[in-house]
Amino acid sequence: MISRALNAAVLKPFILSLLARGDSYGYEIIQHVHDLTGGRIEWTAGTLYPVLHSLESDGLLESYWQPAQQGPRRKFYRITSAGHKALRTEQADWVSVFRAMSSLWSGSLPAPQKA
Repeated sequence: MISRALNAAVLKPFILSLLARGDSYGYEIIQHVHDLTGGRIEWTAGTLYPVLHSLESDGLLESYWQPAQQGPRRKFYRITSAGHKALRTEQADWVSVFRAMSSLWSGSLPAPQKA
């Protein structure tokens, strides 16, 4: 399992990235993340929905109700233009972190200087 801190850090970029590929509802988002991470990230509704609501309040997502083939209707989320802009920022930040960590782990950066 992924640490709690890393799990919290990836919520926003994962949600925005998934919704940039198409509208989705909560349970489907949870399943996509589980599948993409080989089960290493397992979100619950209690983890996901507060973030979805926060992103919607921030104008990064919007929601609408859709009837389901079986069972109750589902609340779908879609990314807004502001959400796409936020996603580009998230992507740039994560690429920078990934490159730095990859350099550290591959040993290509010099060791830190001792004070």
